[in-house]
Amino acid sequence: MCGISGFCDFSKNFKKEPVLWEHILTDMHHTLAHRGSDSFGTYLDTHVGLSHARLSIRDIAGGSQPIIRQDGERTCAIVYNGEIYNTDELLPPLLAAGYTFSTTSDTEVILCAYLHYGRDFVSRLNGIFAFAIWDGGTGELLLYRDRAGTKPLFYSTPGGTLVFGSEPKALFCHPDITPAIDENSLLELLSIGPARTPGNGIFSGMREVLPGHYQIFSREGMEQVCYWDLTAAPHTDSYEKTVEMVSYLVRDAVKRQMVSDVPVCTFLSGGIDSSIVTAIAAGCMQKDGQTLNTFSFDFAENDKYFQSNAFQPERDLPYVNIMLAHCQTHHTYLECSQSTLYEALFSAVDARDLPGMTDVDASLLYFCSLVARHNKVTLTGECADEIFGGYPWFYRPELLNRDGFPWSADVSARAAFLSGDVTDRLDLAGYSRARYEETISASPKLPGESPEEARRRAVGYLNIKWFMQTLLDRMDRTSMYSGLEARVPFADHRIMEYVFNVPWSMKYQNGVEKTLLRDACADLLPAELLHRKKSPYPKTYHPGYEKLLADHLRRIISDPNAPVYPLIDPQKAEAFLAAPKELGRPWFGQLMAGPQLMAYFIQLNDWMEKYQLSV
Repeated sequence: MCGISGFCDFSKNFKKEPVLWEHILTDMHHTLAHRGSDSFGTYLDTHVGLSHARLSIRDIAGGSQPIIRQDGERTCAIVYNGEIYNTDELLPPLLAAGYTFSTTSDTEVILCAYLHYGRDFVSRLNGIFAFAIWDGGTGELLLYRDRAGTKPLFYSTPGGTLVFGSEPKALFCHPDITPAIDENSLLELLSIGPARTPGNGIFSGMREVLPGHYQIFSREGMEQVCYWDLTAAPHTDSYEKTVEMVSYLVRDAVKRQMVSDVPVCTFLSGGIDSSIVTAIAAGCMQKDGQTLNTFSFDFAENDKYFQSNAFQPERDLPYVNIMLAHCQTHHTYLECSQSTLYEALFSAVDARDLPGMTDVDASLLYFCSLVARHNKVTLTGECADEIFGGYPWFYRPELLNRDGFPWSADVSARAAFLSGDVTDRLDLAGYSRARYEETISASPKLPGESPEEARRRAVGYLNIKWFMQTLLDRMDRTSMYSGLEARVPFADHRIMEYVFNVPWSMKYQNGVEKTLLRDACADLLPAELLHRKKSPYPKTYHPGYEKLLADHLRRIISDPNAPVYPLIDPQKAEAFLAAPKELGRPWFGQLMAGPQLMAYFIQLNDWMEKYQLSV
C-alpha cells in the first residue's frame, strides 16, 4: 500500500517553474509519508505532476514509483496504491503481445494492461486499488478506484486544475486549495456522519472517486465512467451448490490475498469472519512451513465493566482462545487503556481528516500501530456482515423496516445538544432521508420479486454502498496511518456479485444470521465458535473513559471560542452530561451510543481547530 497524489492543468506549463512544482509534489508526499515510508518518487511533465509514497510489499528492490513507460512517442506514467491479486492471470497475454517487464511488481502489470487493452482494462483486475495514469499520447489523466471502495482517492478542481490524493490533507499542499466547510459539510457531519454520501469529500469543493468508477480528465474537462456495479439476477443454484460456491470463493479470495514479499498476519477477533480468514491463512502458511501471526484486541478492565446488550451480547476473548486451541498461530493479545483510547481520539482525526467512529477508530488506530511493529500486511474479516446479512437490521423487523438508514434512522438522537438555531436552519432529517431515498431508488430490482425479498435486496445494497464504505474508510485510514496494509478478502467482487443475488432464505435459517457462510466454512472452525451469536467490534464500557469525555466536552461548552461552540446549546449539553448514558441504543451502527456522541463532538471540535474551520 502507498500514498498517491498529484495535479494536472492543461493551461499551465509546470516545467517553466520546476523547482516550485517539485517542492509541492514533495510536500504532498510528506503529508502521506505515513502510508509508505520506504521510498518516495515524483514525475513532472508539462501539464502533470505525480507524487508517490511507497510501502514496499511486492518487488521490494525494484518496484519504486512512479513507473514510466515509453511506447513509441507515447509516454505513460502511473502512481498506484493497492494490491492486484490476479497478476499471474494478467501476465501471459501481455507477454504474448510482446510486453517486457523490468520489475515483478503489479504496478508495471497495471500500466501495460492499460496500454494493451485501453481504459476499460480495469474490469480485468481483481484487487484493492486507487491509481492515477497519465497518458501523454491522449493527453488524459485517469483516476481509478476499486469496485468495493477499499482504497480512497480524493480530488478537487479549483480553477480548472485537477488536484488529487489518497487523503484530503495531500490536496491542501496545492496553493489553490484551502480547507473550508459549507452548509453541505455540516449536513453531512450532523445528519449522516460518520458516514459520507458516496463521492462527498466533506470539505468544500472536494470529491472522491466513486467505487467501481474512473475519472478521465482532459482538455475537454472531467468525465466519469462506471465500470462496475451490483446487478440483480435470478439465483438458480440449489442450497448445496450455493454452499459449495461460497466455500470456493471465500477460500480462493483469502489464498489470493496471501500474495506478498513480506510476511502476512491476521486480525483474530473471535468472531466467525476473522476466524475463517485466519484458518485459511494459517493453512496456507503451514504448507510453506511457516506460522501465521495473529492479533486480538480488547480494553483494559473489560472483564469488570463489560455490559451485555442486544447488539453486543458477549465478550470476544473466550472465543479467541477457542480458536487458538484449534488453529496454531503466533498470537499476541493487545489491550488499550482508557487514557490511551482518549488520546487516540485526536490522532484518529489526523488519520481520517474528519471526525469518525470515535473510540472505534481510535482503538483500531492504536492497535494497528502495535501490529505494524511486527507485520506490514494483515488480512481482516471486514465486510462479511454487509454481504452475508450479519447485522441485526437484516433480520430484526423493527430495524429492517425503518424508513431511513437502518443503522442511523433516529436523527433526533444525534441532535441531543445541538442549538435550536442549528436544527432550525439545517433540515437534518430531510437531508438524511433524501440520501437514503436516492440509494434505495438506485437499488437493482428483479422482476417478480416479492416485496419482502425486494426490501432485503435494497437493504443489502444500502449496506454495501453506505455502511461498508464507512468501515472500509476506517480500516484504510487507521491501518495506513502506521504503514500497515489491511486486506479484506470478503470484499472480493466475485463474492459480492454472487451473494448479492442469493435469496435471504439461504442466508438466514432457524433464527441464525449468516447461515450460508457458516455452512460454507463449517470445516474450518470449532463448533463453539461456528455457532456463536454475532458480536461486533469490541468497545469499552469503562466509566473512566466516559468521565474523560464528559470533562473534555464541558471544557468545550464553557469556551465560546471553541470552533464547535456555535453548534451547541450549552444547557442542553450539560443536561445530557448529567443524565445516565444509553449504552444499548446506538445512534449510529451498533456501537455509537451516549459516550460516543460526546466523543463525536469532541472530534468535530478538534477537526475544526486543526483545519481552522469556522461555522
